[in-house]
Amino acid sequence: MLRSIKLSAGRLLKQGEGRRFVSVDPKRGTEFIFSRLSDTTKASPLIAKLQQECWDGYVATGRGCHTLFQLLDTDSSGAISWQEIRFFLENVRESDINPNARKEVLESAAEGLITFPKFQQWLIKATKVDQGLKNTFAMENYQASIGNAPKPADSGHSWNKHTMSQNLRRMQYAVRGEVVIRADALAAEGKKIIYTNIGNPHAVGQPPLTYYRQVLALCDLPAEFGVENLQIASSFPADVVERAIEMKKAIGPAGTGAYTNSQGIMDFRKDVANFITMRDQHVAIPSNIFLANGASHAIEQVLTGLIGNNRDAIMIPIPQYPIYSAIISRLGARQVGYYLDEKSGWAITERELELRRTTAVERDGLDIRAFTLINPGNPTGQVLSRDDLEIICKFCAKYDILLLADEVYQRNIYDENKEFVSAKKVAIETPGCENLQLISFHSTSKGFIGECGRRGGYMELHNIDPYVQTQLYKLASSGLCSGVSGQIMTSLMCRPPMPGEDSFERFTNEEFAIFDSLKRKAVSLVKGLNEIDGMTCNPSDGAMYAFPRVELPPKAIDEANRQEVTPDTLYALSLLEETGICVVPASGFGQKEGRVGFRTTFLPPEDELDKAIVEFKRHHDLFCQKYA
Repeated sequence: MLRSIKLSAGRLLKQGEGRRFVSVDPKRGTEFIFSRLSDTTKASPLIAKLQQECWDGYVATGRGCHTLFQLLDTDSSGAISWQEIRFFLENVRESDINPNARKEVLESAAEGLITFPKFQQWLIKATKVDQGLKNTFAMENYQASIGNAPKPADSGHSWNKHTMSQNLRRMQYAVRGEVVIRADALAAEGKKIIYTNIGNPHAVGQPPLTYYRQVLALCDLPAEFGVENLQIASSFPADVVERAIEMKKAIGPAGTGAYTNSQGIMDFRKDVANFITMRDQHVAIPSNIFLANGASHAIEQVLTGLIGNNRDAIMIPIPQYPIYSAIISRLGARQVGYYLDEKSGWAITERELELRRTTAVERDGLDIRAFTLINPGNPTGQVLSRDDLEIICKFCAKYDILLLADEVYQRNIYDENKEFVSAKKVAIETPGCENLQLISFHSTSKGFIGECGRRGGYMELHNIDPYVQTQLYKLASSGLCSGVSGQIMTSLMCRPPMPGEDSFERFTNEEFAIFDSLKRKAVSLVKGLNEIDGMTCNPSDGAMYAFPRVELPPKAIDEANRQEVTPDTLYALSLLEETGICVVPASGFGQKEGRVGFRTTFLPPEDELDKAIVEFKRHHDLFCQKYA
């Protein structure tokens, strides 16, 4: 970014529009070249372009505030005048700046000059997206740690909101955001909380699958207290003991407490490859499999290796699972949302994909590096058809875009007329997609396993440059290896007990009980929400969530604006306080402007979920009466 600014400034000087000015940033020791303009050149289109370019860089990376200030300070006075800040605000996209910050800086500038420290504070407000999230627990713990000593001002810490990573500050992860922090505080006070904010099955009562836990226990136990101890081993089914012996051999004599190969234990990767081969009827090979600490960690590794500059962009569905927007923001890239059509069951259309890409590339000058699909959808619960997947694969192949296929809910499909089809299978079988670059993700946290705390998962690389793959291995190596318990769970997920083995009947009965309950709850929750006046909710054909739309009275919208929170945050906090039900505001996933809603899981036990449905209605009626 700085190089392009210097070159542009150099061209400006050659054109005689200003004189060269070199300023040294006292904190970074970096020389910046910019133009000191006369009054007649302050409205120069080139200066406007330079300011927009520098601003774009700051929005993407959180870096370059000194450069931006110097570029705005066109008369090098050390402060920004009313005319200079007004010119800047007129030349940057209004959507990039927090409306309250825009208003504040204009009013402040009208009263006087803005110095750099004040400008730096304003930048934080200008890029504020979390309505001033406060973790009261963190504040209380901090105060306890310093005792009676006075709390220093922000400037008293060298690492503060001004000097910290601005990308981290702007990063959002609504699934554990403001509403959840408040829920934890209420729980600490003794209030019963029903956590439906996150897909964490065991936390809300889903039982673990016995076979997985038995094998895992024997793998962890030293052999003399486990597989080689006849008294202990005889209390386990024979196939469990055999599998544990096999896995312990694959792990090696050091056991589950030692590091493994950074890509994962080879025999476990073979299990994953065989699973994919059987599922898709196309060969997968272990060398293309990376075991990871859950799908989220694998996604982060890929995006870390992919994103190279602040013009790089990732296409993500809107609504989306916010891990994508969080990682993209933290890594300093841009997200380009393609909107799912709620009226058509959260459908994907080729027209929408082309429109969003064209806008991003031709208007905004972005480089689309990857495209993310989530199938089945989170938070939307739709199941992509083969036709949907062909549209996506052809689109990515046409523009040479890496396809990231988030398929962690592939077992969670409740509509008997729908089935999971992998993106890899469609890519291989679709003409024109022979060279499509694809990475797919799966996890032990979802399905009927629900072992979220084990942090198990994998990614499969398909048609990825061998050099890039070696660099991804290097990145994995920097973290040494994924957790061994998660690797074991991933192998077990991909190779469960087979017909004829001792554990098969119990395993299938346990899985069916979980699936059947999820299917009933998916139907009952959506039905209950749709019976509430002012709520509409599409069917949850897959995954673990419902994503209703909520109509709110105008006075509730006004109150949310007064509190500087989104309307659905106001609604979700009210729901929590009144009923103890913890949901996630829909704004945390992205949605069309004007829409209000929330995401809730249907994971709690059926009797508890039935009570929650009644409470959803009771609260909604009270809320609407309050703001009528």
